[in-house]
Amino acid sequence: MPKDILVGLFGAGGYAREVMPYVAAASKHLEGDLERTAKFCFVEKAPSAFELNGYSVLSEEDFFASEADLYFNVAIADSRLRERIAARCASEGAHPIDLRADNVVVMDQVTIGDGQILSPFVTLTSNIHIGRFFHANIYSYVAHDCKIGDFVTFAPGVKCNGNVVIEDHAYIGTGAIIRPGSSSKPLVIGTGAIVGMGAVVTKNVEPGTTVVGNPARPFVR
Repeated sequence: MPKDILVGLFGAGGYAREVMPYVAAASKHLEGDLERTAKFCFVEKAPSAFELNGYSVLSEEDFFASEADLYFNVAIADSRLRERIAARCASEGAHPIDLRADNVVVMDQVTIGDGQILSPFVTLTSNIHIGRFFHANIYSYVAHDCKIGDFVTFAPGVKCNGNVVIEDHAYIGTGAIIRPGSSSKPLVIGTGAIVGMGAVVTKNVEPGTTVVGNPARPFVR
């Protein structure tokens, strides 16, 4: 007899609460034609409540101890923590599940790795490659011929124009604008870089650098 399904959303902050409705929809999709039930919950390392917004909250130990088929996603902005949780889930036999709002627009020749979270009004145009566990918050877009690495985070309203390369673990802040590169010389945002809220990126950002302002420049404390 097929096992039931349990889908865990790691995190219980504001972003996780926003994302949970997509988990419910994706869970129903997993049921397919099989006679089994999909349940879903928040998952935290040390839960402070048993319920949040009407959904159960499980500890990591209880989630992994379940005898159901386990699926998961991670609604946590810290990309390094997201990577560690994804690795543990994989080691425990849990499967990543993709989460998309109903009105997301994905056009031609777009590939996205496992574990994506695409919020309402996100648009991905054409000839785009995106890695694993990408977060695109509301009203963000990625234009043509972009390459985005693993565990990259877009806050709300990011405008990523064409021929841009964003490397692993970069964080792009709310309302940031990234100017287009070219096919022969893409604009590159390096591994672990942070682009501040409202920044206008007009040139490459070095790995591990935080840039702010218009035009964006390295942040100096």
